[in-house]
Amino acid sequence: MKAVLVRQFGPIENPRVEDCPDPVPGPGEVLIDVDAAETNYPDLLVIEGRYQVKPPLPFVPGKAAAGRVAALGDGVEGFRLGQRLAAQVEYGAYASKLCAPAVWCYPIPDLIKTVDAAALVLTYQTAWWALTDRARLEPRESVLVLGAGGGVGVASIGLAKALGADLVIGATRGSGKAAIVRKAGADHLVDLAQPNLREAMRDDVRKLTGGRGVDVVIDSVGGAATEAALRALAWRGRLVVVGFAAGDIPTVRANYLLVRNISVTGLQSSDYRDRWPQQAARAQAEIFRLAAEGRLAPIVSEVLPLDSFAEALAKFRDGRVEGKIVLRISS
Repeated sequence: MKAVLVRQFGPIENPRVEDCPDPVPGPGEVLIDVDAAETNYPDLLVIEGRYQVKPPLPFVPGKAAAGRVAALGDGVEGFRLGQRLAAQVEYGAYASKLCAPAVWCYPIPDLIKTVDAAALVLTYQTAWWALTDRARLEPRESVLVLGAGGGVGVASIGLAKALGADLVIGATRGSGKAAIVRKAGADHLVDLAQPNLREAMRDDVRKLTGGRGVDVVIDSVGGAATEAALRALAWRGRLVVVGFAAGDIPTVRANYLLVRNISVTGLQSSDYRDRWPQQAARAQAEIFRLAAEGRLAPIVSEVLPLDSFAEALAKFRDGRVEGKIVLRISS
């Protein structure tokens, strides 16, 4: 098989596409002929050795893929040869063949293209758990999405609207990603680059919410944006920490949580896949259902060949990603 092989942690330009032995599915595993792989910011961190989980060297990066069943390991039931599946894995997706535990594999509905299916896995499951489990979003509530132009941001906007949020506000630095944030479904935009963000964000959000503040914040940015977003929460508001794209890990003062009756909670999305595989499968089925019904649509900005993986990841590193970049593995 062809695969991106990381032989040593370091810059994304170092790994190469190499010929590797075909994997063989073990008990409980599915072998997938990969058609498309989802690229994500964590892939960059994994290759550089800065992610919380370091795969044993050498390894193939990539956390989500879509393709067709090529073989089934012992004990696997409910799948058939040639069936289209998406899979979420810890690593291994940047390859023409992928072995994945069957519990991490998800049937793709006929109405969803394979490229779109690949784009609907990791970031959309992250957004799903952030909104439904950590934030407990209710219909007609309001949501503020920090880092709205990134993968999790776009997914959070689309899912919030599909789940019945009444008002969704997207927050980005400047106006460069305004078009894609609006395309994702945001009702309004807030600029994270404006002066005195601590006061400005609260003022902007209160104007948009009739002085009330927002019920939910999905935060993949961190730093000063987190503190500003806390001040923009409504009474009993919930802020979900998803990541720290700004590079700074914020400090939250507990007294502010007390006097405002607000909560801050964290999300490590892969824990749901590992600890609750059946619930994760049901969540993915719901995500696919919403997409098949036309209520949710991934924004795939580019489809690149496998050997352009470093070009794709460089856009994450440089903050130039809009929507999803998918790697086309097979023809």
